[in-house]
Amino acid sequence: MPIVLICGPVRSGKSRLAEKLATVSGLSVLYLATGPKPDPASDSEWAERVQQHQQRRPSSWQTRETGLDFSLRDLPQPCCVLVDSLGGWVAQGLDYFPSEWDPWVQSFLASLENFTGWVIVVAEEVGWGVVPAYPMGRLFRDRLGELTQKVAGVADQVFLVTAGFALEISRLGIPVEQVGDPGAPELR
Repeated sequence: MPIVLICGPVRSGKSRLAEKLATVSGLSVLYLATGPKPDPASDSEWAERVQQHQQRRPSSWQTRETGLDFSLRDLPQPCCVLVDSLGGWVAQGLDYFPSEWDPWVQSFLASLENFTGWVIVVAEEVGWGVVPAYPMGRLFRDRLGELTQKVAGVADQVFLVTAGFALEISRLGIPVEQVGDPGAPELR
């Protein structure tokens, strides 16, 4: 069954596309929420965003909040798992050294490749602007970019969503490591 990566900027339609694909999978859906629990008293805007996501999801979907060490190993199979989003997960691990963070990434990637259901992963594209002026911002951007590339490397389909439109870049693009290889499409 497929692994689908959906990436793009904020408010581009990534989650809506992920939700549509999960619905058409025909499987029971397990939504893995990676962001922090909303606290309306301290951050009403975040609470509203989370509520909007919750209201769009069918009541039959199960939701689980993830921690740093989440993987797909112990989930019911086959089902459709929707991970929303990699950015929330990366944000949880910013205080950890690479020696602590990297094993979580490897565990997640291994579980992703061995899962027998559908997996839909949403990832934010954050590196399209200026380089952040502070170390934590650069670390977040770098870890998210590296993780997104690793997930794309095992995905069956990769979509870029922007302005409410989706492009299947896995079909239209050439993996960077294949550019210039014999048999690879020519760049023009």
